Amino acid sequence: MAAESRVMTRVLLVDDDVELSAMLREYLEREGLDVTAVYDGESGVAEALSGRHSIVVLDVMLPRLSGVEALRRIRVRSRVPVLMLTAKGDDVDRIVGLELGADDYVPKPCTPRELVARLRAILRRAEGDTAFGRPGLLAVGPLAMWPERRHAEWDGRALDLTSTEFNLLLLLAQNAGRVVGKAELSEQGLGRPLARFDRSIDVHVSSLRQKIGRLADGRSYIQTVRGQGYQLLKE
Repeated sequence: MAAESRVMTRVLLVDDDVELSAMLREYLEREGLDVTAVYDGESGVAEALSGRHSIVVLDVMLPRLSGVEALRRIRVRSRVPVLMLTAKGDDVDRIVGLELGADDYVPKPCTPRELVARLRAILRRAEGDTAFGRPGLLAVGPLAMWPERRHAEWDGRALDLTSTEFNLLLLLAQNAGRVVGKAELSEQGLGRPLARFDRSIDVHVSSLRQKIGRLADGRSYIQTVRGQGYQLLKE
């Protein structure tokens, strides 16, 4: 919160619902955030890639270019944090968005208060919340992480991680050899309690498995412990 008060956080809101956008913008600005609103997918991609924004709020249903395709294009060139707005109960769009690199999602209709809470949780993690990370090098087998720099390498190769993926991998690395429950991963990595039937953690872990190496026998370094959570092997 202190960092947010020193430098105004710039939020890009991409939603074709003009009335809803106006309401959200007014609320976010009252909370001390600087908001730019655009109303179609192509404009959203252009603004997101401008480098002017700290975080993007991206609706799935957009004219000219869908939110999913917009996210795909953003992720080709930028790791800016993205929060998706999805239709309530639409698991397909939600999972596809997470697979493409969204940091989190909020189902519509949502309250402005919930949106602000989710935004701040993502931003705290992206900026390296000192309560979450720790200074210096953290090394586990082929994995090396520098929390303060938000940088990770696997066997000397830089990992291209989203903000949320970095948070989850860091939490697993800090607890290497121990099972970390999904509830803890959600609270510490996403900044929110784990909801019933929420598959966000599973999707993010699946993405991490694709980005890091494997053991000599072909197994993933991130093991699923059924009914409990995930464990990063120490090797």
